Amino acid sequence: MVEALVTAGIAVASAGVVYVLAAARVIKQYERGVVFRLGRLKDSVRGPGFTMILPFADRLRKVNMQIVTMPVPAQDGITRDNVTVRVDAVIYFKVVDPADAVIQVEDYQFAVAQMAQTSLRSIIGKSDLDDLLSNREKLNQGLELMIDSPAIGWGVQIDRVEIKDVSLPETMKRSMARQAEADRERRARVINADAELQASKKLAEAAGVMSKEPAALQLRLLQTVVAVAAEKNSTLVLPFPVELLRFLERAQQPAPGPVEPAVGPAAEPAVEPAPATTAVEPAPEASTPEVPAPGASVPEALVREAAAPPVPDAELPMA
Repeated sequence: MVEALVTAGIAVASAGVVYVLAAARVIKQYERGVVFRLGRLKDSVRGPGFTMILPFADRLRKVNMQIVTMPVPAQDGITRDNVTVRVDAVIYFKVVDPADAVIQVEDYQFAVAQMAQTSLRSIIGKSDLDDLLSNREKLNQGLELMIDSPAIGWGVQIDRVEIKDVSLPETMKRSMARQAEADRERRARVINADAELQASKKLAEAAGVMSKEPAALQLRLLQTVVAVAAEKNSTLVLPFPVELLRFLERAQQPAPGPVEPAVGPAAEPAVEPAPATTAVEPAPEASTPEVPAPGASVPEALVREAAAPPVPDAELPMA
């Protein structure tokens, strides 16, 4: 009899241990427990620590209450100014109502991810390229509002949404680079022109002061020589007075003389008509000198040429 009671006690104790092990649950600090008894949600949400449920009747589902960091895959879209871009983002959210996160939506993380992708596509189509590149804070706020509106009914709160990167086509990158380069070149030229204008005003004032005192120009030349001589170089500087150059320039100019009035409508110099000439047929003896014979001496040839009678004027034919 005693052995039967001991055996029964051991069996009851074993059954109790098994029941306790089946009913015991431990909920971590960052979790909350939602209990379903026979498929019905219990009103109370189990807090962190040790808790008990009815085995085979209750089902405990743990919900993470930590902030979840979820990357949003890069989405291709066309901006309002017809530029193709690729934008990715990251979203931070957490569960504020464990019961709604379990009951209202099948998988709240998947639902938030899909809502973030569609909202990101929508915000790309409503924005310009300049807004995506420079006004991201405003776009982040708009994207957060678009995702947070349906997420409130799921027991999820959106903490923040950040646009990570905006990828542009290579042609657009080159165009923007050329635009930035041209803008910087324009600003550099404007600054250089402003500097030249200010320098010209100062030089004009200095020239006015030096014109009153000629010695100031000589002192300025000496200062230039000292500045050049300060460096260790072989440059030789010889100041040359400007007044001497002006004197030489005036000396090279020709003196003005009397100018004769032009004759005729075209102011061309008068050309005297050539006198009428008569055609003269040269005598054969006068044009071609007689060649001395091979045996003749040179004095005889010269004498023979000098003794030739001249042609009279009366025998020349008139033109």
